[in-house]
Amino acid sequence: MGDDSEWMKLPIDQKCEHKLWKARLNGYEEALKLFQKIDDEKSPEWSKYLGLIKKFVTDSNAVAQLKGLEAALAYVENAHVAGKTTGEVASGVVNKVFNQPKARAKELGLDICLMYIEIEKGEAVQEELLKGLDNKNPKIIVACIETLRKALSEFGSKIISLKPIIKVLPKLFESREKAVRDEAKLLAVEIYRWIRDALRPPLQNINSVQLKELEEEWVKVSSAAPKQTRFLRSQQELKAKFEQQQAVGGDADGGGDDEEEAVPQVDAYELLEAVEILSKLPKDFYEKIEAKKWQERKEALEAVELLVKNPKLESGDYADLVKVLKKVVGKDTNVMLVALAAKCLTGLAAGLRKKFGQYAGHVVPTILEKFKEKKPQVVQALQEAIDAIFLTTTLQNISEDVLAVMDNKNPTIKQQTSLFIARSFRHCTPSTLPKSLLKPFCAALLKHINDSAPEVRDAGFEALGTALKVAGEKAVNPFLADVDKLKLDRIKECAEKVELVYGKKTGGAAEKKEGKPIIGKTPALSGTGGDKETKDAATKPGPLKKAPAVKPGGPPKKGKPAAAAGMGGAGVKGKKGPETKEIFESELSIEVCEEKAAAVLPASCIQQLDSGNWKERLACMEEFQKAVELMERSEMPCQALVRMLAKKPGWKETNFQVMQMKLHIVALIAQKGNFSKTSAQVVMDGLVDKVGDVKCGSNAKEAMTAIAEACQLPWTAEQVVAMAFSQKNPKNQSETLNWLSNAIKEFGFSGLNVKAFISNVKTALAATNPAVRTSAITLLGVMYLYVGPPLRMFFEDEKPALLSQIDAEFEKMQGQTAPAPTRGISRHSGGGGDDGEEEEQEDVGNDVVDLLPRTDIGDKITAELVSKIGDKNWKIRKEGLDEVTSIINDAKFIQSNIGELPAALKSRLNDSNKILVQQTLSILQQLATAMGPNIKQHVKNLGIPVITVLGDSKNNVRAAALATVNAWAEQTGMKEWLEGEDLSEELKKENPFLRQELLGWLAEKLPTLRSVPSDLLLCVPHLYSCLEDRNGDVRKKAQDALPFFMMHLGFEKMAKATGKLKPTSKDQVLAMLEKAKANMPAKPAAPAKASSRVVGGAAPAKFQPASALAEDSGSNTMESKPDPKKAKAGGASSKAKGVQGKKVLSKPNLKEDDDKSGPIFIIVPNGKEQRMKDERGLKVLKWNFTTPRDEYIEQLKTQMSSCVAKWLQDEMFHADFQHHNKALAVMIEHLESEKDGVISCLDLILKWLTLRFFDTNTSVLMKALEYLKLLFNLLSQEEYHLTENEASSFIPYLVLKVGEPKDVIRKDVRAILNRMCLIYPASKMFTFIMEGTKSKNSKQRAECLEELGCLVESYGMNVCQPTPGKALKEMATHIGDRDNTVRNAALNTIVTVYNVHGDQVFKLIGNLSEKDMSMLEERIKRSAKRPSAAPVRQAEEKPQRTQNISTNASMLRKGPAEDMSSKLNQNRNMGSHSETTHTVPREFQLDLDEIENDNGTVRCEMPALVQHKLDDIFEPVLIPEPKIRAVSPHFDDMHSNTASTINFVISQVASGDINTSIQALAQIDEVLRQEDKAEAMSGHIDQFLIATFMQLRLIYNTHMADEKLDKDEIVKLYSCIIGSMISLFQIESLAREASTGVLKDLMHGLITLMLDSRVEDLEEGEQVIRSVNLLVVKVLEKSDQTNILSALLVLLQDSLLATASSPKFSELVMKCLWRMVRLLPETINSINLDRILLDIHIFMKVFPKEKLKQCKSEFPIRTLKTLLHTLCKLKGPKILDHLTMIDNKNESELEAHLCRVMKHSMDQTGSKADKDTEKGASRIEEKASKAKVNDILAEIFKKIGSKENTKEGLAELYEYKKKYSDADIEPFLKNSSQFFQSYVERGLRLIETEREGKGRIAPSTGISPQMEGTCVPASTHTVSSSIGNTNGEEVGPSVYLERLKILRQRCGLDNAKQEDRPPLTSLLSKPAVPTVASSTDMLHSKLSQLRESREQYQHLDLDSNQTHSSGIGTTLASPSSAAANIDDLKKRLERIKSSRK
Repeated sequence: MGDDSEWMKLPIDQKCEHKLWKARLNGYEEALKLFQKIDDEKSPEWSKYLGLIKKFVTDSNAVAQLKGLEAALAYVENAHVAGKTTGEVASGVVNKVFNQPKARAKELGLDICLMYIEIEKGEAVQEELLKGLDNKNPKIIVACIETLRKALSEFGSKIISLKPIIKVLPKLFESREKAVRDEAKLLAVEIYRWIRDALRPPLQNINSVQLKELEEEWVKVSSAAPKQTRFLRSQQELKAKFEQQQAVGGDADGGGDDEEEAVPQVDAYELLEAVEILSKLPKDFYEKIEAKKWQERKEALEAVELLVKNPKLESGDYADLVKVLKKVVGKDTNVMLVALAAKCLTGLAAGLRKKFGQYAGHVVPTILEKFKEKKPQVVQALQEAIDAIFLTTTLQNISEDVLAVMDNKNPTIKQQTSLFIARSFRHCTPSTLPKSLLKPFCAALLKHINDSAPEVRDAGFEALGTALKVAGEKAVNPFLADVDKLKLDRIKECAEKVELVYGKKTGGAAEKKEGKPIIGKTPALSGTGGDKETKDAATKPGPLKKAPAVKPGGPPKKGKPAAAAGMGGAGVKGKKGPETKEIFESELSIEVCEEKAAAVLPASCIQQLDSGNWKERLACMEEFQKAVELMERSEMPCQALVRMLAKKPGWKETNFQVMQMKLHIVALIAQKGNFSKTSAQVVMDGLVDKVGDVKCGSNAKEAMTAIAEACQLPWTAEQVVAMAFSQKNPKNQSETLNWLSNAIKEFGFSGLNVKAFISNVKTALAATNPAVRTSAITLLGVMYLYVGPPLRMFFEDEKPALLSQIDAEFEKMQGQTAPAPTRGISRHSGGGGDDGEEEEQEDVGNDVVDLLPRTDIGDKITAELVSKIGDKNWKIRKEGLDEVTSIINDAKFIQSNIGELPAALKSRLNDSNKILVQQTLSILQQLATAMGPNIKQHVKNLGIPVITVLGDSKNNVRAAALATVNAWAEQTGMKEWLEGEDLSEELKKENPFLRQELLGWLAEKLPTLRSVPSDLLLCVPHLYSCLEDRNGDVRKKAQDALPFFMMHLGFEKMAKATGKLKPTSKDQVLAMLEKAKANMPAKPAAPAKASSRVVGGAAPAKFQPASALAEDSGSNTMESKPDPKKAKAGGASSKAKGVQGKKVLSKPNLKEDDDKSGPIFIIVPNGKEQRMKDERGLKVLKWNFTTPRDEYIEQLKTQMSSCVAKWLQDEMFHADFQHHNKALAVMIEHLESEKDGVISCLDLILKWLTLRFFDTNTSVLMKALEYLKLLFNLLSQEEYHLTENEASSFIPYLVLKVGEPKDVIRKDVRAILNRMCLIYPASKMFTFIMEGTKSKNSKQRAECLEELGCLVESYGMNVCQPTPGKALKEMATHIGDRDNTVRNAALNTIVTVYNVHGDQVFKLIGNLSEKDMSMLEERIKRSAKRPSAAPVRQAEEKPQRTQNISTNASMLRKGPAEDMSSKLNQNRNMGSHSETTHTVPREFQLDLDEIENDNGTVRCEMPALVQHKLDDIFEPVLIPEPKIRAVSPHFDDMHSNTASTINFVISQVASGDINTSIQALAQIDEVLRQEDKAEAMSGHIDQFLIATFMQLRLIYNTHMADEKLDKDEIVKLYSCIIGSMISLFQIESLAREASTGVLKDLMHGLITLMLDSRVEDLEEGEQVIRSVNLLVVKVLEKSDQTNILSALLVLLQDSLLATASSPKFSELVMKCLWRMVRLLPETINSINLDRILLDIHIFMKVFPKEKLKQCKSEFPIRTLKTLLHTLCKLKGPKILDHLTMIDNKNESELEAHLCRVMKHSMDQTGSKADKDTEKGASRIEEKASKAKVNDILAEIFKKIGSKENTKEGLAELYEYKKKYSDADIEPFLKNSSQFFQSYVERGLRLIETEREGKGRIAPSTGISPQMEGTCVPASTHTVSSSIGNTNGEEVGPSVYLERLKILRQRCGLDNAKQEDRPPLTSLLSKPAVPTVASSTDMLHSKLSQLRESREQYQHLDLDSNQTHSSGIGTTLASPSSAAANIDDLKKRLERIKSSRK
C-alpha cells in the first residue's frame, strides 16, 4: 500500500488527475464535498478545476466516472465560472456518458446538461446534443433526444429553440432503430404541446403511418397551455411567482397574463427551411411565358406554381419574375392564365413574406384593375393574391395605388377594392391605421356608399364598418360628419359583425370568416401580418382597444398626427360647424336698401349722405354711428346699411375724418349685425383701397378684421388679397399683407388656402416696391409658424438674395410657437367644429406638402430612356441620367409613379464608373425631395441598394450615399428601413466601410425613434461581430451604436443574443453591454412634429399636459384651451379611453416620485480631478468642437452617470427640449441646497450647458442662461475659482452665444460674462473673448469687442493678453470691418482704452490705414467733447438714470441674477452726459432741533455693538479752521465751483434719508465714471469715504432695525454705496488718497457689513455681500499700500482688544492681511516700511507673544509671523535699517524676532554670518555702510547751509533720500537748531510737491525720519530717556508744534502727506490702547467749508445731514429750515454729542 499513502497526501486537484483510478475516485469524492462546501460562487477555488471537469465526466473507469459525474454536477451548479466549460463537458457527456450501460450515469449526464441550460448555456448544450444525433451509436441518439425532450418540457420553447430540432425530426423518424423512432415520437408530441399546429407543415412529408400515429397522440395532448417549470438563473422572479402559484392552487389560472406570455406564438414559417427556387426555374421560362400559344404560357406558369408551393422561399432578386407575372395578370387574354399567374403571385408573396414587400407596389394596381373580370375563379385567385401581397407590405405603402383605383368607373372594381380595403383593415390596429390614412380612405369610401350600384354600397359599408371597429369611433367619426342617420346605423351594424384578426383569441376563425382560403399555411395569427408592430398586440390578451393602450408609450404615431379636415374644401367636419351657421343673403337692389335703411336711420342722416359740404357729411356719419350702436342684432339690415355707406361719394370720400368714421361704422356693423358675405363684398373693395391710407389705414384694417370675424378669415383673406393684387397701389398691397400677418396670428391658421396666398405672395416678392417685399416676407414668417419648413419648398426658385431674406425670416421664427388664436372662435360656437378644427390646426404643416401640385412623370420614363441608362457605353448612360435629372427638375414635385426607373437606377448604383454612381445618388436624393413621403414604397428596391454603396472605398461616394440615405429617411421615417432582413443582410457583409457608415447612421437615427420593428433584432449578431471587427473604426462605431440598440431591444434580448458567440467573445461583448446599459438613453417621448410644435403626444404619460386627462375622459375641451397646440397630446393620439386612460397616466407618476428623492448630484471624491487627468492624458476626448458630435455627448453621458441622478440624466439627454427645460428647472431648484454637489460636478454641468447652446430652442437657451446666472452667483459667493479645464470647455461656447440675434439672450450672456470675472481672472477671460472677435457672426464680433472694452475699463490695461500691444492691434483691425456695428464697437472699445491709458494707445495700435485712423481720431475727439463713448445700447437707459436713479432699483429688482459687478459694468457703460455735479436737488435739510429733542427714541434702538470703538472719539483734539488739506495753489481757482458742489453732495451722502443719500451717491458715481471729471474728486476722497461709512453705520444701527422700512430700499442703498465705492477704487490715483484713519474705519464698516446676518436674510443680501467682497479686494489692491497695511494692523489690534468684537471679525481682518502679504512682492518698494514696522512694534507691545498665545485661535500669531517673515524675505538684512521710527526698541520683541528670522534665513543660504548676536552683526553692518554714506551727506548738508547753494543742496538731499530710502540723516540734524530742521523738512516737502504734482508724495519716501530725534526727545510719561534722544535738554515748544502738525495730518487736515504715527505715548494718556485718529473728526472741519457752499447756494436750504462719531448712529433728519449760522450748528453738534454720551 506504499503507493496508496503516497497519493493520499496529494491535494485534491492532483488526485483527480492521478493515473490510479482509486486516487481519482478519492479525488472526485473529496472534490464533491469541497464543491458542496464552498459558499462563495466566485471563490478562486473554482478556477483550479476549470480544466479538470471534462476529465471528471469522461473518466475511463466506470466507478470513478459516476463519482466524477456527481462532482461535475455540483461544480456546474455552484461555480460561477462553470459556463466556460459548457462545450467540452457537454460534448464529453454526449460521447462518453450517454453510451454507458448504467442508467445512473445517463441520468447524471442528463442532469448536467439541464444544469448547464439553467446557468444560461442552453445554446451550447443544444448544439452538442444536436451533434450527438448524428452519432452512429443509437444509444447516444436516444439519450440526446430524451435530453432535448426533458429540456423542452422543463424550460419551455422560449429557452430551447425549436427550429433546429424540428429540422432534424423528419430524419429521426426515418431511423432504422425503433428506439430512436419512438423517442422521436415522444419528442414530437412534446414539441406539439408547445407550438401546436405550427409543427404540421415541417412534418407533412414523413411516413403516413407515423404521421397518423402522431396525429392520434396529438389529439390526446391537453389543450391547456404548457408552462415552464424550471427556470434560468436570470429568471428567479418568475420562478418565485411560479412556486407561489403552485402553492396557492396548482395550475389554477391565476396568472392570466403570464400564461399568455409564457408561450411565444410560434410561427410555422419560422421553423421552415427556405428553398431557393430562382435557379430551378425552367431554362426557357422567360421565352415560354412570352410565347404566342397559351399552352406554352400555361406550362411556364405551372412550373412556377409548383415551385412557389414551397412554404418558405429563399430571398433573392425576384424582380424579373414578378414583372412577367404582373404582365400576365394585366395583359393576358386567357382568364385561366390570369388566375394561374395570380396563384403564382400568391405563392411568392406567401413564401417570401416581408421580402416581397418591395414588389408589392408594382403589382397591386394591376391586380385591382383586373377585378373587372367577372369569373368567380379569377376573382377568387386575384383576391387571394392581393390579400397575400397585403400581408407583405403595409397599408401606408399601397394606399396611393388603392385610392387611385377607387374612382374607377367599373362597379366590380370599386366593389372588390372596397372589400379588399375591408379585409386589409381587419389586419390593422389603431396604430397602423392612423388618421392620416383613414382620412383619404374614408373620403373615398363615402363616395362608394352613395354609389348607384348596391354591391358597391355594401362593400363600402363593410369597409367603413371595419374601419370603425379597428380605429374606434373617436378616430372615424370626424370623417362621417355628413353621413345621414340611416347610413350611419348601417355602418355601425357592419362594425358589430366584423371580427378582427389581431387581438382576438379567435384569430383563426376571423381569418376563415373572410372566406379567404388559407394557402397551405397556418392561420393568420402566425404573425405574418401587415405591420410588424402589431405582433405585440397579437400576443396580448383582452379586447383590441386595450392592447395598444397597455403598450408603454402608446402606439407610435405616423409622421403626421392625424389629419382630419384638410384645407380648403376638404375640411369635412372642421368646416361644417361654422358653415352651417353662415348667413346667406341675396343681393338687394339699391331701392330696397334705401327703404330698409330709411326704416332704421334718421331721415336727416340719409339726406346728408351725399351732401357737398364735408361737415354735413361728418355730422351725418356721427348720427349713422349712433343709430348703429343702438340697433339690435336681429333688426340691423347690414347689407342696406353698407350700401348706404357705399353710396356716392362712397369710398371716393375726400375728407379723411368722414372716411375714418365711415370705416369705423363698417366695423361696427360687421361686429353687431348678422353680416353676410354679400354685404362684405359691397365694402371690401373700398376697404382694400383705403388700407394703405396714412390716416384711414388703421380704421380700414379694423373693419377688415371685423368682417373676418363675421365671414371667417379664410374667405375674407382670399378676397382681400386678391383685390389688393388686382390693383396697382403698392402701399395698399404691403398693408394688406401686414394686416393678413396679424390676422393669422389672431384667428389661427385653420382653413386658410395656402396655395391661393402663395401665388399672391410670389407676386409680392417680385414687386419693385421694397415695402411690399418686406410685408410679403413678414407674412411668410407668420405662415412658417404654422406650416413649418415645408413652406420653403414653394420658394425654391426665387432669386438667391430673396431666398436668403426669406430664410433669415424663417430663422427668426425658429423655436417660437404659434400663438393661440384669440379671435374667430366665438362664432364657431357649439361643439360641432371642435374636433375637426383642432385636427385641422395641427395638420396644416403636413398638408402643405400635399398641396404641392405633383406631376406624373411616369410617361416620361420611356423604354428608350431606361435602355439608355443601361447602355454599355458610359457616355450614353450618363446622358440617360442627365435626362432623368432634368425630368425631375422640371417637374419639381412628382407623383409616386415612376415606371421602370427604380430598376434602371438600381443597376447604376454599382456602376464601374464612380462618377455615374455619384450622379445616380444625387438623382435619388432629388427623387426623395420631389416625391416626398410617397418615396416610402421604393425603400426596399432603391433605398437598400444605396446602403450597399456605403461600402464604397471612395470617401466622396460614401458621403454622397450617406446624404442620399438621410434625404430618404427624412421623407420616409425609419420604419421602412428597419423592417425585414435587408439591413441585417447589409451589416453582415464584412466590408469595414459599409459597417462603420451604417452603424454610424443607425446610431444617429435610432435614438430619435419611439419604437422600432422587431426585425432590428436580426442586426444584433452582426453588431456583435462588428464589436470585434479587425478595423478599429468599425469597433468604435459599433460601441457607439450599442446603447441605442439596447434602448429599443432591452438588455435581456441583447444579452440573450450573445449566446451564439465564442466564450471569449461573449465575455467581452457582455462587458460592453453592461457598460452600454449604464449609458442607455431613454426612449424619446412624443413624436415631435415637423417643426417640433406638438408637445405632448402619446408619450410616456407623465409628461402629458393636464389637458390630456380631460381629453381622455371624453370631455371635448379642445377648442376652449388657451393653447390648442399643446393640448394635442390628448384625445387625438392617446387611444386609451376614459378611466382606463387615467390609470395609464398615474402609473408612471408613482414611479417617478420614488426615484426623485435624494440628491441630484452625487459627490464622487476626486471625481473632477480624475476627469481632468483623463482629459490631459488624452484618455477621453478634449471638449473642443464646432458642433457637438455624438461621441462627445456619449462621453459626457458616461462621465455623468456616476455623479448625476439617473432620472435627471434621462431628462438632460432626452431628445425632446421640454425635458431639458425640466432638467434645468430641477437644477435651479437644487442649486442652493446642493452647493458642494454642484461644485463637484461643475465641469460636467458646464459641458452639458454648452450642448444646450447648440439647441435651436429659445426657451431652453433662456432657461440655461438663467441657471448660469444663478450658478455663477453661487460660485462667487463660495469664492470658487474656475479651473482651466472648466473655463476652456465652457467659455468659448458661451462667447458664441453673444452673437445671438435676440437681444434678451445677448444681454444675459453679457451679464454672465461679467459675472464670470468674479470667479475667473479677467485677463484669461480676455483671451477667450478675443477669440470671439474672430467669428463670422458680426453681432458676435461687435458684442465681444464691447465686452473687451468693459474689461479694460474695469480692470485696467493689465487684462490685455498676451500684451496690450498685440491685443489692441487685434482690436483695431475691426475698425475696418464691413459691418457698421462692429466698426462702432471697435472704435468705442479703443476710445475706452484711450480713456484709461491716454495717448499711448496710438503707439500700441501700430499702423492703421488712413481711413481707420481718421475715424478713430474723430471718435476720440467726440468722446472728449462728450465724455462718454457710451455704447449705443445703453443710450436708452440714460434719461431714466439722470432723472431718478431708478435704474439701480430696477436692476436690483431683476432678482439676484443681476450681479452688482455687472451692474457696475452697465453703469460704467452708461457714462451719462448730464452735468449733474452742479445741480443739487434742494429737498435735503437737517432739523437739529428735532435731533436734540429726540434723545429717547434712537437711543433705545441703538445696539451697543460698536461701543468699544468710542475710545478714539474722546481725544482732546482742537480743530483749527483752515482748509481740509493742502491743495495745489491753482486748485481753487479751477474748482471753486465744482469743489463746493462736491462738498455739498458728499455731505448728503451721509443723509438719514435713504433717497437723498442714493441721489447723492449716484451723482458722485456719475462723476467718478467719467475719466475727465473724476479728477475733480481729488482732495475729497477722505471726506467722501467718511460720509459713506457713516451711512453704512447708520444703515447697520438704524435702518436695518427699523421694521417699517422696506428692505428693498436698504438693498438699493447698499448697492449704490458699494457701486460708487467700487468706481472710486477702480481709479488708482484717487484710491491712493485715502488716509490710514479713514481706511481703518472703512474696513471696519465693510467687514461689519459682511458679517451682518440680517443682510444675508434679505432677498438680495447675498448679492450685496458678494459685492462687498469684491469691494474689499479692490480697496486692498488699489489704496496706498502703506496706509492700508497700517490701517489693517491697527484694526486687528482693536478687534483683538475689544471684548464685544466677534472672532469672525478678527478672522476677516487677518484674511485681509494675508491678502496684503500676498501682494507684498509687487508692492514692497512703494511701502513705507518704517511706518509699518512701527505699527507692528506697537502691536507687539500691546500683545506680547504670551498674550497672543492665549488667544482662542492661533491665527493672529501666525498672521504676524507670516507678515514679518515675508518682509524679511523680501528685504533681507536691510530690514533692520527700517526701525528708525521706533523710540524704544526694547518695548517689544520685534527686533529680536527680525534678527531670528534673518539668522535663520542666513543659515539656510549657507552664509557664514557673524554668530555673536544678530544684533551685533547688524550694528557692524550699519557702521560699515555709515562710513561710506557720511562723506556724501556731509557734502550735501554743507551745500544746504551755504546761502547760494541751498536749493541745490535740498534737491540733492531729496534725490539721495529717494534713492536710499533707508538712509539715516538724523546725526546731521541732531545738533542743529529747530529752525534749520524745519527748514530742511519744508524744503524737501516742497520739492516733493513740485515733482509729484497735485501734492501727492511718492509713497516710497516717508516723512524724514530725522524728525524723530528732535521731535520726540522723551516720552512724556516714562522717566527713562528714549534711545534716540542724546541731548537730554528740556522739552521746548517745538515739540508741541510738531505734535500739532502730526495731529493735523492725522485728522485729515493735511492728508496729502503719508502720516507718521509718532510714539503713541506722547499722544495719549492711555498708553496701552494705541489708535488711529478716527476719521469722523474730519467731518467737523468740513463744516468750515460748508460756508463756501452756503454762499453759493443761498437759495437752498442748507443740508449737512450731520453724522456722528463712529459708535453713534445718525438719526433720521427731518427736512426743516437749517440753522442760521455755522457756529450755531457747531455748538449744537457738541451738545448732541455730549447728550449721546
